[in-house]
Amino acid sequence: MIDSRAVIAPQAQIAAGVQIGPFTIIGPDVAVGAGTWIGPHVVINGPTRIGADNKIFQFASIGDAPQDKKYRGEPTRLEIGDRNVFRESVTVNRGTTHDKGVTRIGNDNLLMAYSHVAHDCHLGDQIVMANCATLGGHVEIGDWVTMGGLSAVHQHTKIGSYSFIAHNAAVTRDVPPYVMAVGRPAAPHSVNSVGLQRRGFTAEQILNIRRAYRVLYRSGLKLKAALDELETAAASQPEIKPFVDFIRRSSRSIVR
Repeated sequence: MIDSRAVIAPQAQIAAGVQIGPFTIIGPDVAVGAGTWIGPHVVINGPTRIGADNKIFQFASIGDAPQDKKYRGEPTRLEIGDRNVFRESVTVNRGTTHDKGVTRIGNDNLLMAYSHVAHDCHLGDQIVMANCATLGGHVEIGDWVTMGGLSAVHQHTKIGSYSFIAHNAAVTRDVPPYVMAVGRPAAPHSVNSVGLQRRGFTAEQILNIRRAYRVLYRSGLKLKAALDELETAAASQPEIKPFVDFIRRSSRSIVR
């Protein structure tokens, strides 16, 4: 299951059932979980931990040093969950000591060709990053986020769960959950209603989220007043609580 032309450090931990293609290079501080498929011409350096049943396509660079001029070779790491797909030429960097020292990717994510995850990013589950989507350092992305092709996210920015980043968008501020962001710089466009329907939200829940969106973006209220109104609604509409909590903890301010 491991091609004889692959170069694998003796210290690497390769679980049962792993397939590795020709000319792939795996460094000494790398652990690969059971059932993972690694194509040809892949480079994986560490410290990196990769879970089970992932697929890594040709020319991907996984777990190499961060692209940070302040990095001095400290032992930071990359942690990847299960059932992720990394397509051609995807790049994922380890963390830095200027954060928690780790880049994390959850489960069931699809990173399409040429997408990039920079140092210290934390990605949840079920995320889609289309071709050439790019994350700056220290970015946080919630579950079920979709990023269109050629979109980019500024460092230290947060993207809330179930949001949609349109193709070619440039995100410079935090995007709350459920929101579709469009443009350069990205601005709120609407609620990601189609995505919510696909994820099993009821018509009533989506209507409540649309009302919350209008309170925040269409009512003319100042942010504090809008949040006070949304917190009242969240008491009886649990789907609104993640929306409120995200805005409360935003550090870069939200897209407006």
